[in-house]
Amino acid sequence: MKLYYFETPNPRKACAVARYLEAPVEFVRVDLMKAEQRTEAFRALNPNGKVPVLVDGDTVIWEATAIMVHLARKAGSDLWPEDARQVEVVRWLAWDMSHFSRHAGSLLFENHIRALVGMGETNGQAVAEATGFFRQFAAVLDGHLKGRSHLVGDALTLADFAVASFLPTAAEAKLPLAEFPEIRRWHAALESLPAWRNPFPAAAKAA
Repeated sequence: MKLYYFETPNPRKACAVARYLEAPVEFVRVDLMKAEQRTEAFRALNPNGKVPVLVDGDTVIWEATAIMVHLARKAGSDLWPEDARQVEVVRWLAWDMSHFSRHAGSLLFENHIRALVGMGETNGQAVAEATGFFRQFAAVLDGHLKGRSHLVGDALTLADFAVASFLPTAAEAKLPLAEFPEIRRWHAALESLPAWRNPFPAAAKAA
């Protein structure tokens, strides 16, 4: 298997799951700063021109959530539970994409990526709007995590990997995490996992 990635939040999920499961993948870095995702060869794998992408034999999968599920199912891992918890995992995956990571991503773009790629000054109105929504949904997550070690049940699932995907970039994104102690506690536990702390090949090798 080949897993195409760049060091950004969505590929982090797929890379972290691959490392956690010790999946037999070859990591292939796609340099977004050099626009390698726009090449004809890469678009043949993913017409969206985005990472991550997993190639498993004749099967090509794009979108991080689908890649995580594929890796977990292939490994027979309870990260993707086969019982009633699966519905709860799907619920949190959907919630994250629609709400939590959506607004965290907006803040990362405005407060960090925009300047990094030379797209001009931060849009203050966009930051204020995204910060408000982030606080709204972070409060939901913080409340859910009280008395819990994981998002679903008593064990790690794909939901944890997905919902936490933007938290390692909290400083760059200026996420107001100081207001949410349960989120910080939960993410600190995830940070104790080498696969989450260093999901990308270069960082893992140096650790």
